[in-house]
Amino acid sequence: MGVRAAVFVCVSSFLLGALFTHWIADSLTLWKSPVTDEHLWTAAAYYHILANGPSELRYFFAAVIALGGVTILWSLNDLRAGNIMFDGGSIFLFGTTLVMYLNTVLPTIFSQFSTLPAHELKDAFPPSLRATTLDLASNHLVCSVALTGVIALQAGRFFAEKADEDDGEYVMVDSADAEESSRPSTVPVSRAKTPDHDHIVRPLRVETTD
Repeated sequence: MGVRAAVFVCVSSFLLGALFTHWIADSLTLWKSPVTDEHLWTAAAYYHILANGPSELRYFFAAVIALGGVTILWSLNDLRAGNIMFDGGSIFLFGTTLVMYLNTVLPTIFSQFSTLPAHELKDAFPPSLRATTLDLASNHLVCSVALTGVIALQAGRFFAEKADEDDGEYVMVDSADAEESSRPSTVPVSRAKTPDHDHIVRPLRVETTD
């Protein structure tokens, strides 16, 4: 159980770290005000690099996601109360991230940013791409929050199981047995017998005659 949970946490942490790399673009469009054309062109150039990246990288991410999905579903198969609660929530958040990225983020990047018009950073940004670029930053934020929730749920599961193990170390004692063990013992204690003075051996006195 611990190995499967560790694998799933590592997969979620890796994907969360991959989302953090989008900070290069998202910090300019989501967290800075006002959003200038230069910020938008920089973000669009970053998404353009992602859209034209090597296909092997996408296959690698797909394998990592598949590993995480199989691991969490395998843990849920144990049908324990803790697994159903914590792993069920983790599956929901992990699935939400996966669905949003596959149905919204990736299609937008490949369809809108595969090619960019020739431009300078000071040029006016196309109005048709402005809303799309801002939406991508928001979607990345939602995915990051969901994966953070996955890691938090797995951490909560770990501490819950640890608390159960600590509670199991205590032994339940019947109250009648406890009262009986607390009573003073009535068994007489043997003491060393003091020697009888009548049986004390005295040295023999021998009288000598001159």
